[in-house]
Order: sequence, then structure tokens, then C-alpha cells
Amino acid sequence: MAEPATAHAQHPHNGAGHDHAHHDEGFFKKYLWSTDHKMIAFQYLFTGMLMAIIGGYFAYAFRMQLAYPGASVPGYGTVSPADYLMLVTNHGTIMIFWVAMPVLIAAFGNYLIPLMIGCDDMVFPRLNRLSYQIFLLSAIILIASFFVPNGGFSGAWTAYPPLSSQAAYHLTPWGASLWVLAVALEFVAFLMGGINFVTTVMNSRAPGMTPLRIPMVIWMIVIASILFMASVGPLVAGAVLLLFDQVLGTHVYDPNHGGDPLLWQHLFWFFGHPEVYVVLLPAMGVVAEVITVFARKKLFAYKTVLYTAIATGIISFFVWAHHQFVAGIDPRMANIFTVTTLIISIPIAEMVFVYLATLIGGSIRFTTPMLWALGFLGAFLVGGVTGIFLGSSGSDIYFHDTYFVVAHFHFTFFPIAFIGSFAAITYWFPKMFGRMMNETLGKIHFWGTIIPVNGIFLPLFIAGLAGDHRRIYSYMNFPDSAKPFLQDLRIMATVSLCVLIAFQFVFLYNFIVSLLRGPKADKNPWNANTLEWTAESPPPHGNFAEMPSVHRGPYEYGAPGRDQDFWPQNAAN
Repeated sequence: MAEPATAHAQHPHNGAGHDHAHHDEGFFKKYLWSTDHKMIAFQYLFTGMLMAIIGGYFAYAFRMQLAYPGASVPGYGTVSPADYLMLVTNHGTIMIFWVAMPVLIAAFGNYLIPLMIGCDDMVFPRLNRLSYQIFLLSAIILIASFFVPNGGFSGAWTAYPPLSSQAAYHLTPWGASLWVLAVALEFVAFLMGGINFVTTVMNSRAPGMTPLRIPMVIWMIVIASILFMASVGPLVAGAVLLLFDQVLGTHVYDPNHGGDPLLWQHLFWFFGHPEVYVVLLPAMGVVAEVITVFARKKLFAYKTVLYTAIATGIISFFVWAHHQFVAGIDPRMANIFTVTTLIISIPIAEMVFVYLATLIGGSIRFTTPMLWALGFLGAFLVGGVTGIFLGSSGSDIYFHDTYFVVAHFHFTFFPIAFIGSFAAITYWFPKMFGRMMNETLGKIHFWGTIIPVNGIFLPLFIAGLAGDHRRIYSYMNFPDSAKPFLQDLRIMATVSLCVLIAFQFVFLYNFIVSLLRGPKADKNPWNANTLEWTAESPPPHGNFAEMPSVHRGPYEYGAPGRDQDFWPQNAAN
């Protein structure tokens, strides 16, 4: 990676001559048409939070139908079979593409990259603004799809043809096309953002910020951006062909006319499995920042974590077909993809062990961000271990498309999308808004989230082992699945979800009240080392009064001979 210029005068962004450095802006220019990376980060964050509310509401509605079939759902009404399929489809779509990605990658990538590498903004500020505008358009189109004739798309979030390509099967012609258009626009937005992230880190680092002094969360966001850009192209092409099948009557995926529905599965999962690591790696980066600060220890094996993350990204392109073990795949190829799937678990396990090694012997403080970071490691391990069963072709034949898969997937994605995001929000809240969140409310929210999560998804492992197939509107017509024991598990999962949702109001209350009248935050309330904590809280336009220089790595805690147990990257000695 090329080194930055050695003099501030040659620094790509020195705070002068850029439209995003202006201070006296009107409301529209400042909040709606901004090129400031921090404001764009807030736009992504608040949009992602709004979409999470919609996605959570959908989950509440269809889980109530599963627990109490045919009953009117409070706040929704009666869930019809068509409603159920729409709710399940769009819940998955929203949580992955409109919550996990905008919050973990776009919001925190935008906010942290310039601050943590020591520059004043992204290298392409107008492109950055356009990326959010396209993302917002995609969210509006997706929401609009719920109100067109026949409602939103109901062909599952993976959109397998011919169910997704023919209106005779999914019964939502308008919703299906709007869904494909929304997803495609969202991908375009993140392609723009990824270009900005990678280029900024390559070219705008502060003097002395060598590659091995870059904080781990920034490395993780950069690697994730490269993964996304490298994997999304085939799916965008496939989505265009799917739209042609829906609107123009082509038959790319129709086997009755010489098409191949399995082609979509290959295109989707060639993107879909790297996508897991696109959102996982930033969450792992957040955890690295949090545990080093609150264990007061240097990150164990920094280079190993970095090289492991790169290796994980590379291997992630060779595991996609484990989603197709029951699709008629050649058993010899199934064996290959079983091996690659098991191999990719090794670097992820190595990262977890490195983080645990970082904790050993540390002066651990159980702050709210630290609880979220530790909760992430515990919950994600459950998802990782259960994934081994699904990555083995023999056992996957039994588990495929059962609630075992649903439980595994949520033990993977909930820690990423929510626990990782809560760790990031509670940790960087003082820097973002200049105020401290309430620790007591934060811990109540943590326990009120982490316990119900297990109450939701652990029972679903048991239901999956019993053979419960996913995406069934009502199990009352299936005698084996209608047994009281299994129905009790569904009720337990649904009640736990309601408890989980209730505790999210604690977070929203804490977030809003702290934003308005929380205690004022110092520049560096956590005594951290990375550069963002040397800026004012919240940072002004241009971020730094004087552009920093870097003298050491980001995790120098407890250095011998120092009075303080932290050593900021920009401190000369």
C-alpha cells in the first residue's frame, strides 16, 4: 500500500479548498445535502435504525402467527398465507441489506475512516453523498413495494426462480420487480461507498500511519469493501436477468424453455456467502477496538488477525455451493465444498481465540460496550459451531431448510447486525454526539437483549432437529409438527421475541435522552489511543484543528515506564 505524503502541505485532505469544509451551511445543505462524512454516517445510521424497526415489526407479526395460528395479531391483524410469505421475505431482506450493511459498513465506515486515519474527509465527498442518496432511494422503493397491488414480494429473501421469476407462483408482480430494483440500487450505493473507503485509506492516511499502524476496525471495513466489490458483480447481472424474466417474459431461469433455475443459486450464493464476511469482519473489527480499550491490553497478534482476515476473505469465494448440497450437486463437488467450508471455520476460530488471549491478564472493565463485545463472541460462537453441521454434505441433507438453519443463521447474523452494532454505538456515542449514554440503562438493555435472543433461537434448534421445515404458514396441517411440545417451543420463541422487542425501547429511550441531555463527554472518555479520540467531541468540519502525525500503533496500553496506561498514536513521547 502506498505511503502518504510526508508533509501536511502535501496531504490529500488538509481541510482547505473543499466544499465539505464550509461551516456556515443552511439546514438543507447541512443535514440533507451534506458532503461531510460524519453527517452521511448519521444518515446511514438513522436510516438503518428505522429499517430495523420495520424488519423487527415484520418478525413480530409472522412469529405471532406461528405461535398462535389464525389469531389476530395485536398491531397487525390477521396474517394471511400471502402476508406471512411477504413478511418472512422482507424481514430477511431488510435485516441483511438495509440494517447490517448500512449500520456496520456504511455508517461506521463513513464516520471512522477519516477520523481514525487522520484526514478531514473522504477523498470523493460528492460520490459519498450520492451513495447515500441512492441507498435512500432503494429503501423508499422497498417500502413502496408493500403498498402496491398484491403487496410486497413473497418469493423468499434468496429469490430462487422459478418462484421469484413467475408471477403465477409468487402472486406479487409489482412487489417482485420493485424488490429486485431496490436490491440492485442498494448494491450500486455500496459499490460507490466501497470505492471511497478503499481509496481514502490508501491515499489519505496521516503522516506516520503505516499499514501496520492502522486500527483493526479500519482494516476490517476495507477488506469487507473489497470483498463486496469483488463478489457483487455476478449477482447484479443475475438480478437484471431476473427482472427481465419478470417484466419482459424472458426465460433465463425457466427450465420449461431451456433456462436454468440453478444458475441463480450459483450467482446468488457466490455473492451471498462472501456477504456474510462483508458484515462479519467490520463487527470483528469493532470488537477488537472495544476489548483492547476495556482490557487495557495490546491486541494479541495484530498481524495474525490482519492476515487471517485477508485469508478469510479469499476462502469465502470457495464455499458458496454448500448451500446447494440438496440441489443435485455432483457428490465429488459436494466433498470439495465440504472441505472448503470446514477450512473457513479455522481463521474465524483463530480470531476468536486471539481476542480471548487479549483478555487474559487484562484489567477488564465491564462497561456497556465491553459487555456487548463479550456477548458478541459468545453468541457468534454458537452460530459458528452449528454451521459445521450445515457445511457437511451428509448432515445438511437432513438439516437443509429446517428451523435448524434458521437458528444457525440468526446466531450468526444477530450478533453481527445487532450485538456488533450496539457495541459500536455505545462505544463511539460520546465521540459522535459529545454526550455520554446512561450506563445503567445500557446494561439493562444488554441483559434484556442477550437473554431473549437465546430464548428465541435455542428452541428453534430443537424444532429443526425434529424436522420442522421453514416458511410454513401454519403447522396445524402437519400432524408430526403440530405436536404440543413443538408448538410450545414456537410459543417460547415468540414470547422471547416480544421481550426482546420491548427492551429495544430501553435502548431508544437511552439513545434519545442521552443525545439531548446526557452528560457532556470529554475528548477521550475511555482513555483510548486511536486518533478519533484526539478530536473534539463531536468533531467539527475538517475533524482536526491540526492534522495529526502518528508515532506508534493503535493498541499501546500498559507500556512500561509511562505514568498513564494508554499512549495515544499522535503523542510524540
